[in-house]
Amino acid sequence: MPDPITGYAIGGHDPVSYFVDGYPRKGSREYTYKWGNTEWVFVNKGNMEAFKLHPNAYAPMFAACGGYGLSEGFATAGNPFIYAIVEGRLMFFYSVVNRFLFIVNGTQRLTEARSHAEAVGCLPE
Repeated sequence: MPDPITGYAIGGHDPVSYFVDGYPRKGSREYTYKWGNTEWVFVNKGNMEAFKLHPNAYAPMFAACGGYGLSEGFATAGNPFIYAIVEGRLMFFYSVVNRFLFIVNGTQRLTEARSHAEAVGCLPE
């Protein structure tokens, strides 16, 4: 689902940058790619090509919904600045407290989040 302000996935941040640079970076309109009915933007051509090859490896888990809220059974907007890499996938959280509560009991929380994802519409397209 695109960000209502930027029109891009994850607020115009490059999803590959979380893995390559270790933090979110704003993408450039010069490097865009449509996947899952949403425009994604990237810092450079290399990141865009990596995403094209393996979009599910880089796209946020649960369509960028907040992981903790989802584990509790409801959808919250994930914040692209509050994130963790969980089982090799990017996951956003609504707040720093939510991230902490999720990570403290990650295995159980991830199982619970997966069980609620479809019902609340937090599956990637």
